[in-house]
Amino acid sequence: MSSLSRLFAALVTISLLGAGCATKEGATTAGGSSTVEDVPTEGSTTPAEEARPPVQFQKLEAPEGFTVMFPGAPEPQRGEVAIPGGKVKTAAWTANHPSGVLYSISTADYPEKVVASNPAAAFLNEGKNGLVNQLKGTVKAEEDITLQGYAGKAFTVSSDAGEVRARNFLVGPRLYTLLVLYNPSIGAPEADQFLTSLALINPPPAITPAAPAAAPDAGTGTPAPAPGAGTGTPAPDSGTAAPRK
Repeated sequence: MSSLSRLFAALVTISLLGAGCATKEGATTAGGSSTVEDVPTEGSTTPAEEARPPVQFQKLEAPEGFTVMFPGAPEPQRGEVAIPGGKVKTAAWTANHPSGVLYSISTADYPEKVVASNPAAAFLNEGKNGLVNQLKGTVKAEEDITLQGYAGKAFTVSSDAGEVRARNFLVGPRLYTLLVLYNPSIGAPEADQFLTSLALINPPPAITPAAPAAAPDAGTGTPAPAPGAGTGTPAPDSGTAAPRK
């Protein structure tokens, strides 16, 4: 599963560098056609928050089949990464808000045979470990969660680059990753509005990992009885002459 960690680290690098960065060598990118719908931010700010630029979330609807509340309408970065077992199609949306908080959502579409050969927890844990390794940080908290019945993981990573709150979900052959990077001394009060807003549109069925093949009989089993044996049928006459009267 180390290739999954490397791929996730590449996605995180794309997210952290922002929309203007170069893609991984060998990857191809294309502009997206995402649409956004303006949605006003609810609630009022406290005096301590008035100095922070307000986050105006919008509903971003991606052609990949999901919606999410996002600050702005960034152009997605799309690419393709080769791994053992096939190629992974990737997409990432990133916004550096003036408040100093980075928001990112990315997708990675794996070959179905790769997903079928590993449990969902393996992808979710590799996603978490890839982020920890990329940031050289430590996990402060984590918990198992779900999204519309699909397995997921929520976790927080502390590092010198800042604190990250993230969520991963495995939906069919696709791994979704949402993350918020911020200065822990300032915080990111709007993080939940983003992290809990992902909605799936016509998602595929979950992929069930293939059951391991049963081990062949090693020769220790009891041989099957011959037809008719042990059924209580009397043994045939062996030819012994009956006693004379």
